[in-house]
Amino acid sequence: MGLLKVSVIFLLSLITMTLAEPPGCKIRITDRGLEMLKAETKRFVEGELSNITMPEMRGKEGRFQYTIKDVKITELNLTSDLRFQPDVGLLFEVQNSSITLNFQRRILYWLFYDEGAINASAEGVNIFTVLHLIKDQDGRLKISNITCNAFITKMRAKFSGTLGRVYDFIGTLLTTGMRFVLNKQICPALNHAALVLVNQLLETVPVRTEVNSYVGIDYSLLNDPVVTETSLDMDFRGMFYDLKNENETLVNNAVNPVLREYDRMVYLALSEYFFDSGLYSYFKGGLFQTQIANERVRHLYMYSNCTATILCVCLSNQDPAFMEHPLSLELEVTSPPRSTIKTSGAMVAVNCNVKVLVLPPGKPAVQLSSLTMVRIIQYIQPILIPLQGPLKTMLQISAVPLINNYIKRGVQIPLPDGMDFIEEVVEYHNGYIIVGANLHFRTGLREIIERNHANITARAKPCTDAKIRSNKWRF
Repeated sequence: MGLLKVSVIFLLSLITMTLAEPPGCKIRITDRGLEMLKAETKRFVEGELSNITMPEMRGKEGRFQYTIKDVKITELNLTSDLRFQPDVGLLFEVQNSSITLNFQRRILYWLFYDEGAINASAEGVNIFTVLHLIKDQDGRLKISNITCNAFITKMRAKFSGTLGRVYDFIGTLLTTGMRFVLNKQICPALNHAALVLVNQLLETVPVRTEVNSYVGIDYSLLNDPVVTETSLDMDFRGMFYDLKNENETLVNNAVNPVLREYDRMVYLALSEYFFDSGLYSYFKGGLFQTQIANERVRHLYMYSNCTATILCVCLSNQDPAFMEHPLSLELEVTSPPRSTIKTSGAMVAVNCNVKVLVLPPGKPAVQLSSLTMVRIIQYIQPILIPLQGPLKTMLQISAVPLINNYIKRGVQIPLPDGMDFIEEVVEYHNGYIIVGANLHFRTGLREIIERNHANITARAKPCTDAKIRSNKWRF
């Protein structure tokens, strides 16, 4: 019975894995990428801790009455680390650091009254914070929870003013209270920073958004991110769709890209499905058709003897008067183009139909011939491989620019606003490509988060699928 139960569980697991939707796009952030984020994260945390506000404190100890107010953090000296927490998310840790504060005091002792500034330092500051990363209901990366523990080992205070030395002995009383209050403020500040500010930044990552007025792209996560000690891997749907019919999409039967590299900060893998869904969407939108007017036909005629021969053959059996009239070529892609990616490069297969028409003045166009190109291959870059001689030049001036017109505009990638790929290296594999790159902040992380938060506040409504800045990578 036990063996049967194990077999059933194994079979169900195998079926689930088989039916799982493969990603059209994968992103891996390595520990090298995380290393670059350490300094930016430290600056951001220092900024958030600097904004901690503390309430006015009043108390009485024997003959002493005191008030502490206007508490300000003036300096932070943090020794921090940022690393991956396997199966959870990210770990941010601060060890044996210090925080310098300044606040105003008022002290009454018998008939003596004194006030002045107090400079205090919190020493042995330790903060342990874990960010739990998940896929939210919209398919966006999100911090679902934060585990935070903060502890200050000791606090010292230095008094100034007329009775500064006299009141040094009550420093323990004041600093004990200050240490307790400051301890209570650190984690709430970091909770707000992560669950509100960083999540708002993650909401700028494109999930389902328009590429142009014809097609959109779906970059929703398919599952929770996979976190190991050396990387964070995310599987995205990576699917284009026709804006006029968003439910009519291409089924993903492509291979699942495999990432094995860790040398660069980030890796982007794009499967054949990523490109095929884009070509399919543009085709369904009716965009892969064009007309070559008279002047361009003349240029085509002069460009290639083979093409000139085709046109002459088309006109040879017609009325010689047709030779004096303008010509037109109508090109239409007759089925969705398909991409093929191999270790040798990336190609696109196109089925086309070309009509040759003559345009007599004041009369309807007359079709002279129709040419069907059953299978034409081109590299995405583009680089044409040898085609049948008479068709090659015609395709180079007609079909190739038609496809490239949309491909060359760039591929949008799921990165937060303010972050770019640099120093890209492309590798071709069977069924997918891998782009290895390093990361670059256009401005500091803190500035990006503050600007984003200011924009959201100005709009006075939650940021869900707001317009995002496009991060594009060109092939």
